[in-house]
Amino acid sequence: MKTAFFHAVAVAALASASPCLADPHNSPLDSVVVTAHRSPQRIETVGGQITLLDSEAIRTSQALIVSDLLARTPGVTVSRNGGAGQATQLRIRGAETDQTVVVIDGVKLNDPSAVGGGYNFGNLLIGDVAQIEILRGAQSVLWGSQAIGGVVNIITADPSRPWEADVNVEAGTRHTAYLRAGVGGKSERLVWRAAAPRYVTDGVSSFSQDRGGIEKDGFRNTGVSGKARLTLTDQLSVDWRAVYSNGRNEFDGFPAPLFAFADTNEYGETTDIVGYAGLNLDLLEGRFKNRLAYGYTLTDRETFDPRQAVTPRTFGAEGRNRRWEYQGVVELAKGWSAVFGAEDEHSSLRTVSPSAFAPTPPPATRARARLTGAYVQVLGEVVPGLTLVAGVRRDDHQTFGDSSVGQASAAWTLNGGATVLRASWGQGFKAPTLFQLYSDFGNARLQAEEAQSWDAGVRQSFVRGRIVLEGAYFERETENQIDFFSCAAASTLAGCIGPSGARRFGFYDNTAQTQARGIELQGRADATDRLSLSANYTWTDTENTSPGPGRGKALQRRPEHAATAEASYLWPVGLNTVLAVGYVGDSFDDASNRNRIKGYALVDLRAAYLVNERLEVYGRIENLGDRRYETVASYGQPRRTAAVGMRARF
Repeated sequence: MKTAFFHAVAVAALASASPCLADPHNSPLDSVVVTAHRSPQRIETVGGQITLLDSEAIRTSQALIVSDLLARTPGVTVSRNGGAGQATQLRIRGAETDQTVVVIDGVKLNDPSAVGGGYNFGNLLIGDVAQIEILRGAQSVLWGSQAIGGVVNIITADPSRPWEADVNVEAGTRHTAYLRAGVGGKSERLVWRAAAPRYVTDGVSSFSQDRGGIEKDGFRNTGVSGKARLTLTDQLSVDWRAVYSNGRNEFDGFPAPLFAFADTNEYGETTDIVGYAGLNLDLLEGRFKNRLAYGYTLTDRETFDPRQAVTPRTFGAEGRNRRWEYQGVVELAKGWSAVFGAEDEHSSLRTVSPSAFAPTPPPATRARARLTGAYVQVLGEVVPGLTLVAGVRRDDHQTFGDSSVGQASAAWTLNGGATVLRASWGQGFKAPTLFQLYSDFGNARLQAEEAQSWDAGVRQSFVRGRIVLEGAYFERETENQIDFFSCAAASTLAGCIGPSGARRFGFYDNTAQTQARGIELQGRADATDRLSLSANYTWTDTENTSPGPGRGKALQRRPEHAATAEASYLWPVGLNTVLAVGYVGDSFDDASNRNRIKGYALVDLRAAYLVNERLEVYGRIENLGDRRYETVASYGQPRRTAAVGMRARF
């Protein structure tokens, strides 16, 4: 704690003394976000801690993969099993990777066929994304199961003219190429847009080169997205949205008979489909907005090992979600509103694991579940500048039963908007997954994971908004967390006997308890009309509080310290350059804290030149120092990388 306190005080002191420490993603108070209240709200009314990445921040970042961009924001850490396209785990404030809700264009994503049901960011490109909101803290009242760490809300672009088109072309080292094209239009009644990205790279060896990895593991991804909104009357409209993504990633595994991690030529294919259809009805002269929607997601995953001639497919999984939603937003009085709704989600999985030792394929594992919920949240400006929010939710799962959660927050804007005080408290829950309930290791007696979190912070601007500093403290406790329990040979536990009566290697149970606390510091400064400086720092202290040998240990792959700093300068000739430094501290790769992952610092250099209002050329060098580092033990990450590209609008 003394070390963390020293870091926090040092960063705060430097931020006060010099504008070089600030946040590139700190949003102006007139920004509008939808994540916190599930309806458009000004950011100063949000009591929770939220980061907004708008289209300008996304464009200037030059990021191609969503997780690379999110890793630069406060409270977010990312670990990846190798280079681009490999399994990618995102954690918010030290929560589990499957305790984050991900939403794309109003559709909640997860993979019911995955062990923890979480979303794998490895296959998600920036593509046509126009805005990303990261809401930190437990948010299950409005967002339901999984929202223990927070919510990532992704919104794709909308057209602004009757006809428009744009294209983005990029090429880089390791035979990396990226192409994205989009078209759209906006008329009095119809708004529509379609886009398609394509990304290919030879990649790096997933098995770290420092440990003997030689063979490169490439990645390719093709996506298509589309959306349309048709206004039938002044009160009635319909929405359609769809996203398709297909990725192929090569990876390294554990070749027999060595069963040690090494170079192999295995590969996987993942297809993601997201669909949405919604009916919107405004009543009472627009004061009562209603939305009835159907959302659909499909994740289809397969892995292959070409060395196994008889059974090259080593794994197959298919997870589906079908979700009906009703949401109402009503203006109760001036400054007061309520959002309420009901949801009915049907999830299913199908998995199969062929084996080279069994010529006859095993039967597929199949399971289904239904989760229904209802929520209400009230927002009100009790006095000028002070907004209070309170809400409750209740869910019913066909297997584990009921779950009820609550939430409250406050945001107080003072000094004409120069000061914003925020505080929030919330509960989160995560329903057991289909795999945890019904697989060969399943346990139908599982209960939901439960969490409580709170945070408090202040935002202060100086010199008419040219300098903005912000700090927050957070805590979270999680109990009933689901973990895998291994069965010893002589164990007499009932869970060691499977549903068929046969003895098994282990089972899932509500055995884990964890806690996390930390500090988030961020800010930005326009030092001159040409020079902008920004930075953020996060201290995260995680602990396993479960009874047993792991008690008191730090949670795996949660670095205690993380920071990002950027300096942007616009040269008189019109060239904009950005020097960025990212730091991630030490973490542990295992629950027993025996295998340490060393921290690292990376330096990136980006440049962009606006030729005219329609054409921009750009380039970047990532990992300028050619640093060797790992985010997961034994898995390699890219060394120095360079890329050049251009964007054009028509």
